[in-house]
Amino acid sequence: MAVLGVQLMMLRDRINEKGMFGVLEQVRELGLDAVEVSQVAMTDELIADLERGTKELGTDVGAMSAALHAPGNGFILADEFDRAVEACTRTGCRFLRIGMMPFEAMVSLEACEAWAAEVQPYAARLAEQGITLCYHNHHVDLIRFGEERIFDIVRRVAPSLYFEVDLHWVQRGGMAPLDMLKAYTGVCKLIHLKDYRVIPFPADALARRDEMTQQEFYDVFTNLVQFAEVGQGNMNWPELLPAGEAAGAEYFFIEQDDTYSRDPVACIAESRAYLRSIGY
Repeated sequence: MAVLGVQLMMLRDRINEKGMFGVLEQVRELGLDAVEVSQVAMTDELIADLERGTKELGTDVGAMSAALHAPGNGFILADEFDRAVEACTRTGCRFLRIGMMPFEAMVSLEACEAWAAEVQPYAARLAEQGITLCYHNHHVDLIRFGEERIFDIVRRVAPSLYFEVDLHWVQRGGMAPLDMLKAYTGVCKLIHLKDYRVIPFPADALARRDEMTQQEFYDVFTNLVQFAEVGQGNMNWPELLPAGEAAGAEYFFIEQDDTYSRDPVACIAESRAYLRSIGY
């Protein structure tokens, strides 16, 4: 069974306030075994806290974030390759993940191929160190250039790069998540568990209809989607989770990009309770 954890992007403010180790203690109290580290500065102190967590709390550092060049989200592989490998070795982490390709790579087949070709040598070098580099998708990865989706282009040009599948974004991109998992079986190493909720039409927009242009009013109608706690949306988790494991997933990470003013810890706890209710 895949290891269940949480994407620490949800708790980045707490990490910045009280340090990584205190957050790892809280994650263990929530009944989660693993963490994925993202959207925090990978300082020496933070890496030391992760290492301490593995030894004192039994925390599984499932994945950490990386980028080729851009600062601000994990290790910069072009400059910090050895440091990233050292951090993985110290924490027992076997996966690094790229959170998104640059916007410039999304505009054409040639741009996407160029980005994937740049990633491939880093992915291959990491594989030599026992570390798998994964690419985290958004809805844009369902863009088609000719007969290929971005997913297909990345696999063709960068065969050493695997996938971190965000099932919410697959759904938002217009592909059935079950179909995606089946199509890319063997490539899907990490999976984000994030639900897809459609909210009621807001009464305040209806009351202001006469004050709005037709386009403004229909923009409200077409943007009723929210990120949701696992089990509180429309995703078919009882089928998706076994399908994810069949596709090769080693980790499931709870993630919710926006909690809409709710306490993220409460949201994580709610997601954890639902997953426990269906056997995870």
